[in-house]
Amino acid sequence: MMTASAHIVTAVIGSGVLSLAWALAQLGWVAGPAILITFSLITYFTSTLLADTYRFPGPVHGTRNYTYMDVVRAHLVQLCGLAQYGNLVGVGIGYTITAAISMVAVLRSNCFHKHGHHVKCMKSNYPSMAIFAGIQIVLSQIPNFHELSWLSILAAVMSFTYSFIGLGLSIAKVIGDGQAKTSLTGTTVGVDVTGSEKVWRSFQAIGDIAFAYAYSTVLIEIQDTLKSAPPENKVMKKASLVGVMTTTVFYVLCGCIGYAAFGSDAPGNFLTGFGFYEPFWLIDFANVCIAVHLVGAYQVFTQPIFGFVETRSSQKWPDNKFITAEHAVRIPLCGVLSVNLFRMVWRTVYVIITTIIAMIFPFFNDFLGLIGAASFYPLTVYFPIEMHIAQAKIPRFSFTWMWLKILSWTCLIVSLVAAAGSIQGLAHDVRRFQPFKTQ
Repeated sequence: MMTASAHIVTAVIGSGVLSLAWALAQLGWVAGPAILITFSLITYFTSTLLADTYRFPGPVHGTRNYTYMDVVRAHLVQLCGLAQYGNLVGVGIGYTITAAISMVAVLRSNCFHKHGHHVKCMKSNYPSMAIFAGIQIVLSQIPNFHELSWLSILAAVMSFTYSFIGLGLSIAKVIGDGQAKTSLTGTTVGVDVTGSEKVWRSFQAIGDIAFAYAYSTVLIEIQDTLKSAPPENKVMKKASLVGVMTTTVFYVLCGCIGYAAFGSDAPGNFLTGFGFYEPFWLIDFANVCIAVHLVGAYQVFTQPIFGFVETRSSQKWPDNKFITAEHAVRIPLCGVLSVNLFRMVWRTVYVIITTIIAMIFPFFNDFLGLIGAASFYPLTVYFPIEMHIAQAKIPRFSFTWMWLKILSWTCLIVSLVAAAGSIQGLAHDVRRFQPFKTQ
């Protein structure tokens, strides 16, 4: 349960927490916390449904399914690869962008401390993205999810650390400067934003909150690391409860206190957006923690893609030694490492391609919202509910069937409006963006 909880916290507490103050600034004190709590409850509920589908036909004694896609195929006989793996690719790109922003924020923080806050201190994100890619190429040689526990625990510790730092700095700002201008409904039309901007930003904020709870795409892969006594579904439900409750407490604190500290001027990322300048060394440390956490989170979300491609390739070409042969390589101080040439080449190429996409497409907030909106409904809501209905053989038009369908349809509407807000924000940014220029 501890390692599963660590995987969940690593997957959930990520870059999403840094945009929650901005999201609450758009939605206000009423809608903001309400939507945050609602998404946490929906995520936990559907996660318990998904945990029961790990085995088929029964949740305890059925046959194991090792990936999310296997689970859906076993229960519904339909493909969900495009939704799941498209989401995982998007998350990897988003984490590359965020890690680079945090790494550059360290350089900018030192520049502001040395030359003053009025200096622009323009720095390029691209060298930092290249460094992050180099680290991921090395870590991507970790063969599978089962060997990631140490990295997830380290990443979870880092996520708690920078969340505490952001929370502490926000509290200090409220105490020192007093509460910023806030309202029950968020940004004020005609004062802070126009009417259309209010609508689009609210939609985007909903997408940011949805992304902040995204881990259903890797839940089955996490559950596959558990032993079968006690039953995996029971342990996974406990781990989900621990993970979602922990992250919800952090989210509510960081979002609400961040909003109280910055008000309507809350930056999209309150550690890298320089809502704080001093103490500069603490800002530096927090941003280093973000980068280290995202190193681990990238692997948690990318290993399912690696496993899928490599499994399918070995099944299709079982006699190809380039794909299937393992070579033992002795590394000083590390022991013997199993190296597969196909794994090494394909994973390296994958990291390079996602990094190039991140360099071309470095829009943090809008990108987060779009990923959250696109993945939340199919992967967190639709598939778990449909699989539960199929597994439990719930009669059509029964009370349980009806309220599950209403929940599913409601979440579809929420995902569509959140996606619309993010697409509008991306279109606005693309018009002004020049690729490979220092921003």
